[in-house]
Amino acid sequence: MCGILGIASRQDEVFAELYDGLLMLQHRGQDASGIVTYTGEFFRERKANGLVKDVFNASDAETLRGKVGIGHVRYPTAGSLSASEAQPFFVNAPYGIYLVHNGNITNTAEQRDKVTAKYSRHLRTTSDSEILLNVLADKISDSIKVNGTVDPIRNLFAGVKMTMERIQGAYSVICMVAGVGMLAFRDPHGIRPLSVARREAEGDGDDYAFASEDVAFGINGFEKLRDVNPGEAILIDLDGNMHSFQAVEGTLTPCIFEYVYLARPDSMLDGISVYKTQLRMGQTLAKQIKETDLEIDCIIPVPDSARPVALEVANSMGIRYREGLVKNRYIGRTFIMPGQAERQKSVRRKLNAIPLEMKGLNILLIDDSIVRGNTIQKIVQMCRDAGAKKVYIASASPPVKYPNVYGIDMPTKHELIADGRSTEEIRQELGADALIYQRLEDLVWAAHEGNKEIDTFDCSCFNGEYVTGSVTEDYLESLESSGRVSKKIQDMPAPGESWNSMKLAN
Repeated sequence: MCGILGIASRQDEVFAELYDGLLMLQHRGQDASGIVTYTGEFFRERKANGLVKDVFNASDAETLRGKVGIGHVRYPTAGSLSASEAQPFFVNAPYGIYLVHNGNITNTAEQRDKVTAKYSRHLRTTSDSEILLNVLADKISDSIKVNGTVDPIRNLFAGVKMTMERIQGAYSVICMVAGVGMLAFRDPHGIRPLSVARREAEGDGDDYAFASEDVAFGINGFEKLRDVNPGEAILIDLDGNMHSFQAVEGTLTPCIFEYVYLARPDSMLDGISVYKTQLRMGQTLAKQIKETDLEIDCIIPVPDSARPVALEVANSMGIRYREGLVKNRYIGRTFIMPGQAERQKSVRRKLNAIPLEMKGLNILLIDDSIVRGNTIQKIVQMCRDAGAKKVYIASASPPVKYPNVYGIDMPTKHELIADGRSTEEIRQELGADALIYQRLEDLVWAAHEGNKEIDTFDCSCFNGEYVTGSVTEDYLESLESSGRVSKKIQDMPAPGESWNSMKLAN
């Protein structure tokens, strides 16, 4: 759930554009931020825990000079919360490479042993992204040994190919390579999003950008060219020329949770509008609700990411839509606050009910997903305290029953409220009068309608089927015993929220 961005300009310094672009990707990670620029001779780096606006200031424009740069906003799914694990990461040989990564590597233990023992590399962090960088560096070195240094682009592409043959899991990556240019590549399943954009520049060559979501392009005047293909590597050389290489054969199976929650509604991912997908989710959910005999007076979204779904449910059913919950925009994200008691207390700080929209009424709450259930449970009680007669819940996504191992931090199965429980048991646990879940086939249809060339989506958190085929029971058990219970997802806030007033806890 991290956000990555890279810009290669022909004439202009890129720090300000990286800053603006990362602000557009802030919803993908609020734990740490980092930017590295390249002058053609030196790298300039700044990274720290915190939001983009808190990590960087006006003086960084003088320090972080360069026409090429990459940036990262972190939401930690592997490693620790230490500022030392903020990206980008660096290795000085071969060439000198900085890397940013969105996703999660599933064979980290095996690769860490190879990197440290066989290749005698020292790792400074526990991050899977640093392992990925060192594997890439090893493989580029192997290519140099065979092909020499005359053709660095060939060496980079060969290194990516060999890296993809070793690394398993989800990865969208952007690198800066000293003396060569900007390199981006995407795993063979295209699980996490990555796009490339172009902007006309004076003279020879154009400006290029890569980003997790295309919302980062428009603010800087870039026009999206396309999504990076699964298994593809793209290099923008220092002369502003684009080179493409299909490193391994790929099959696009993007993560369907991107459309449920992770991506902004104004993004297009792999040819699919996130907003339109959410509207279609509302249409199918409405059909299901109509099959019940519930008497519903009004429909209320759990702000903000459930709004498009709730609006479409209301329109389809002819039931009035109301904003019955008001969000305090100056409260941090509840699911990463230290301590369960503090997280639950924060729900009351973060949301407030409007009694006039609830008193004596049967209300239907629409949420984008229910993961642990703690937040929605508190909201149900809040609505009852505000006078609601009955409180129904509809989830825009199916029950989350399995760990997501591809970059969303929900690794412990026993923490998921749907683990081992029926819908009726979950309803009782939440204290609701009724509970309706979206059917998985309907969710898949909603996304598939946006791009019918995509045959399969990764739905592993709903059905336990992992598209990489390399996720074993032993691996899942290791996640269960990893000791990272205190940080897991609760019920996630909406994409694009600013959280402008506070830094997040380390």
